[in-house]
Amino acid sequence: MTQRQILQVFEQYQKSRLHFVQTVAELANRPQNIETLQVADVMSLLRPLLSDVVPTVQQTTVLALGRLASHSDNLTEALVNEDILPHLVNSMASHNRFYKKAAAFVLQAVAKHSPELAQAVVDCGGVDALVLCLEDFDTGVKEAGAWALSYIARHNTQLSQAVVDAGAAPLLVLCVQEPEMALKRIAASTLSDISKHTPELAQTVVDTGAIAHLAQMILHPDTKLKRQVLSALSQISKHSVSLAEMVVEAEIFPTALACLRDPDEYVRKNAITLMREVVRHTPELSQLIVNSGGIAAVVDYLGDCNGNLRLPGIMMLGYVAAHTENLAMAVIVSKGVPQLALCLSEESEDHIKSATAWSIGQIGRHTPEHAKAVATANLLPKLLELYMDANSSEDLQVKCKKALKNVLQKCTYLPGLEPLLYDAPSNILKHVLGQFSKVLPHDNKARRLFVTSGGLKKVQEIKADEGFALQEHINSINNCYPEEIVRHYSPGYSEVLLQRVDDYQPA
Repeated sequence: MTQRQILQVFEQYQKSRLHFVQTVAELANRPQNIETLQVADVMSLLRPLLSDVVPTVQQTTVLALGRLASHSDNLTEALVNEDILPHLVNSMASHNRFYKKAAAFVLQAVAKHSPELAQAVVDCGGVDALVLCLEDFDTGVKEAGAWALSYIARHNTQLSQAVVDAGAAPLLVLCVQEPEMALKRIAASTLSDISKHTPELAQTVVDTGAIAHLAQMILHPDTKLKRQVLSALSQISKHSVSLAEMVVEAEIFPTALACLRDPDEYVRKNAITLMREVVRHTPELSQLIVNSGGIAAVVDYLGDCNGNLRLPGIMMLGYVAAHTENLAMAVIVSKGVPQLALCLSEESEDHIKSATAWSIGQIGRHTPEHAKAVATANLLPKLLELYMDANSSEDLQVKCKKALKNVLQKCTYLPGLEPLLYDAPSNILKHVLGQFSKVLPHDNKARRLFVTSGGLKKVQEIKADEGFALQEHINSINNCYPEEIVRHYSPGYSEVLLQRVDDYQPA
């Protein structure tokens, strides 16, 4: 056998290995093939090829492993059990950019499935290797590293801390400043994933100077980048007053309000979520957004969307109104109450209705003027209806009851209270009658109207036990009228009169 024929055997063997891994990588692209590949014990067949002498075989093997792990939890666990991760991590530094990208993709594919699998990546030194990717000259390697770190950090505080401890945060801030759009997006997303867990992790991100760079990109023309930037600023703002103040000091308002009119619904939702996270902390932060025209912008936003996109806006109005009566009045002046009334009637999901009821309660609980704004929007009967609806969730019933109580205790607008006389249960009715008993003694016109509208007659029909608040309020209302008027509207009085007619003997 000639030397050429001998070498051909080796060439054929090399071509076969390459063909095998290329075919597996191609098959792994389709989810329907994964189960068959698993049955064929594909992991144990790929494992030796990671150490192949041919770099192309190595790289393609890593790519195939990443695709397999991406599609299947079981194959990911098999990959971990085969001790493939340590081999990948240890060999990343000595290989070219194509291998590094493929290896980072494998770590991402493993980490995305569960905190336990992400911890396996951390335990084998994967985070340190990925942080080194962020320092690579090749932007594709940086991007692959940032993707994997994002999937690790998003799971929980412990994993996010591991990413921070490896020194990722300052490098991610540098990546945000790179010209490549894909790298900017994933770097901003990873900063968001790190920041969301605790105030300490968010502070670590802030200490790297991230806020200033993120704030500059709020109006960037790239939609996906805007989503991630607004998300990151929201996650930082939510934890504490000091962090929210740092975000606001970057002068993101009123610039961020323009995002509420963005064509992309996720940009709009993330912008409104950012506003919600800022205003919830203090009256001063709320006032800043009010002064920048934020309330009117949010009311317009609520009119242009529906479903879960409305939820952060509804809550934002509630947080603003909860702080002070002046801020609640700013919501009323900006026509927030009619918009919340629309949300309450249009939305079908109970959790959205619950948030709306809570916000209405925060607006109406301050003064009679605030309560009147809620009552004139005909919201009290609607809240009562939802409270009494057996199909309403427990949380919705609790929120409606609390909102009714908050508003009723301040409401002196009697036409808004009167519809509740006919349907309210005794635990709500006592608050309604309590307000009538406060107003009627001092308002002659209201006393007359209460008789002509049928209100006094309805009060006489209410059955209450002596000694309870409900009966005391009924007595207080009756004391506002002459005894014969009260008797006239009492149940059975017409029969008493007819009986007197029957008993009367003319002279």
